[in-house]
Amino acid sequence: MKIGIIGAGNIGATLSRKLAASGHEVKLANSKGPDSIRDLARTVGATAVTKEEAVQGVEAIVLSIPFAKYPDLAKLFNEVPTDVVVIDTSNYYPFRDGAIAEVDEGKPESAWVSEQIGRPVVKAWNAVLAVTLAERGRPNGAPGRIAIPVAGDDPNAKATAIKLVEATGFDALDSGRVGDSWRQQPGTPAYCTELTMNELKSALRSADRSRAPGNRDALLNEAMAAGGKRTHDEGVARNRAVTA
Repeated sequence: MKIGIIGAGNIGATLSRKLAASGHEVKLANSKGPDSIRDLARTVGATAVTKEEAVQGVEAIVLSIPFAKYPDLAKLFNEVPTDVVVIDTSNYYPFRDGAIAEVDEGKPESAWVSEQIGRPVVKAWNAVLAVTLAERGRPNGAPGRIAIPVAGDDPNAKATAIKLVEATGFDALDSGRVGDSWRQQPGTPAYCTELTMNELKSALRSADRSRAPGNRDALLNEAMAAGGKRTHDEGVARNRAVTA
């Protein structure tokens, strides 16, 4: 499959590497232009391109940029065919993104993203930490394989996203429509807690919409207070404990 990825941070770069390694043709873009990521793209097996080139001639587009930057992509999809799958990996953090009233009032993050870019999106890979994505994928059928929720309104688009998630080393769980995707946003039991398929199903069911923003902010404050001294596993454990 031909895939364009916009965003070359930890998540975007790791997805580029894993998808290229599984046989997909990957184009990678960022906000600064291809010259700034040419070495990175070569290392992960992708081709460095502009944002405009990343959405041309592809079957799927993965968006892995800071949440508040989505309005900047408003015109990017004007000429992109409607059958191209668009996958949103982002999360809303007010301390970084600034307050966005609609999301604060309960609009699911990916619903807001869809409105900004004028295209339906599938929400995937948002509920996984960078270390988890990079290091903890396992072959299909491996015991304890971590599951990732995938939400979307179009069955075909969601099926494509599910196949790509599985190609990166994780079980993919159909978590419902975009309107249900608040259940995998920051502060919920499904978010960055490294759960197996059955555990993830239970976590999605138990999500409390009213508690999620408070959980999100409390966990962020804890992480910042730790000053980078907390291990990855300690972070996962705290996510589980606070959102349970």
